Amino acid sequence: MSAPHPSERTVAFGLSAMLREQMSLMAELHRRQRTNILSSYQPYAKQREFHAAGATFRERLFMAGNQLGKTLAGAAEAAMHLTGRYPEWWQGRRFDRPVAMLAGSESYELTRDGVQRLLIGPPLNEDEWGTGFVPKATIQATTRRSGASGALDSVTVRHVAGGASTLLFKAYEQGRAKWQANTVDYVWFDEEPPEDVYFEGITRTNATRGSIAVTFTPLKGLSAVVARYLMEKSADR
Repeated sequence: MSAPHPSERTVAFGLSAMLREQMSLMAELHRRQRTNILSSYQPYAKQREFHAAGATFRERLFMAGNQLGKTLAGAAEAAMHLTGRYPEWWQGRRFDRPVAMLAGSESYELTRDGVQRLLIGPPLNEDEWGTGFVPKATIQATTRRSGASGALDSVTVRHVAGGASTLLFKAYEQGRAKWQANTVDYVWFDEEPPEDVYFEGITRTNATRGSIAVTFTPLKGLSAVVARYLMEKSADR
């Protein structure tokens, strides 16, 4: 068998180089997509309605069954406020400066596995932090919470306007007193909070006229928190 002509060897080498370059570009594209999933968030109609209501109402509740995207919507919006990265279709409230935010659920384990996982990434794999809704490039610092493996206490997030937003993770099991942080701009309750914790969240936002977002599946019947939304007349407009 005769040896390949030199020009054939050149073509084969050139094709291999092109494939390697394409694979490298695809890998980089995949990395950017995985570390900036906020840019591809496309809400369905009820999620859009929930987001848009933030422009008018201080307090909002997204109440729905399991696996219907309520927590996903809560995480996406929280990430937008923390980073200042709002999509073109956005009609909800906007913050043009860094914000202080509280976010939490019933326990630190549930906060870690729900709110934190969706915002930051897999709790037990630090290499994957930045694959949640808060883009990896914007995460400046994190502090860990003792007593719950992989749980974070706070995250510092770069805002497009300059400066940094602060996100503090909380748990209802701590009780109302532990939600008495400094004045904040935004509170996200994932799962229904006790009444005293809910009203403490409102108190934390009074000075800033900040926003309260609640996302949960109704499991406690007509509780005081549910009744506030279903039976009381809103004073926001």
